[in-house]
Amino acid sequence: MTNALSRLLETRDWLLADGATGTNLFNMGLQSGDAPEMWNQDEPAKIKALYAGAVNAGSDIFLTNSFGGNASRLKLHDAADRVGELNRAAAEIARDVADASGRDVIVAGSVGPTGEIMAPMGNLTHEIAVEMFHEQAEGLKAGGVDVLWVETISAPEEYAAAAEAFEKADMPWCGTMSFDTAGRTMMGLTSADMVKMVGKLGYQPLGFGANCGVGASDLLRTIMGFAAAGPELPLIAKGNAGIPKYVDGHIHYDGTPELMGEYAVLARDCGATIIGGCCGTTPEHLVAMRAALENTPRGDRPSLELIAEKLGGYSSANDGTGENDTPTRTTRRSRRRG
Repeated sequence: MTNALSRLLETRDWLLADGATGTNLFNMGLQSGDAPEMWNQDEPAKIKALYAGAVNAGSDIFLTNSFGGNASRLKLHDAADRVGELNRAAAEIARDVADASGRDVIVAGSVGPTGEIMAPMGNLTHEIAVEMFHEQAEGLKAGGVDVLWVETISAPEEYAAAAEAFEKADMPWCGTMSFDTAGRTMMGLTSADMVKMVGKLGYQPLGFGANCGVGASDLLRTIMGFAAAGPELPLIAKGNAGIPKYVDGHIHYDGTPELMGEYAVLARDCGATIIGGCCGTTPEHLVAMRAALENTPRGDRPSLELIAEKLGGYSSANDGTGENDTPTRTTRRSRRRG
């Protein structure tokens, strides 16, 4: 498949993705409980500034403001009938920013989870999930995204439904899951499980990996788990900027730009090709990440001990992949403060 992301991957051995959407929009005035997707039409200048912040900081790929842009989530804001227009608006603004950058920048259409539980544990059937993801995909496609990007998924069934929907939309795609429960997703999937699952998909992604989760250390341990399975596809790492703290009525992430620069280099050396940030990651962090990747020679694959030394300790004693692994928590080592 010939597409913009594949062509860029052929010329580079790493790509810098973007940072947080919610964190940066809250800094622009978004209120807790509001749907960020509404700003695609109500506050287009701020969404343009969000995208430009990532591009100006050096991102090669940035995600659209459409994470919660499916019918199930928008229904909570009486906007289930606006899926197409809100996603298209998110993509059109992004397309304008990318095209004005003067270099090759990939627009990735962000697709988050439906917010519902898949059958048989819940009421969301495969067919309905595919329909919801397809509706969102078509809106993003109409707005001009280069690639679709499903993220923060916990259930393999939902990931597979997104893949089927993207095939119906005839769009290339990438996909990440969130490993936030002692090395597993909320639905129990391990890094090794994900490699096997992705390998069996009928419609293959251009890359896969992990985003969000707990902290940068945990995420890199998951990336190491992917790499150990020897996948052929590029790996994606989008870790949070440190650990969230509640300060003065707001969530603050304690990862400094320096720490995220070290994270980016470690992610590359762990085997990731597409490297970005998630919650708490601002343009200032991205600048440091780009500089670190450009100026630090590629090194050997780091040990888990080195990752903990550089970024802080792990939230659990293991990554969930051992036969006798059980979700246990350990005391986190001291971390640098943001």
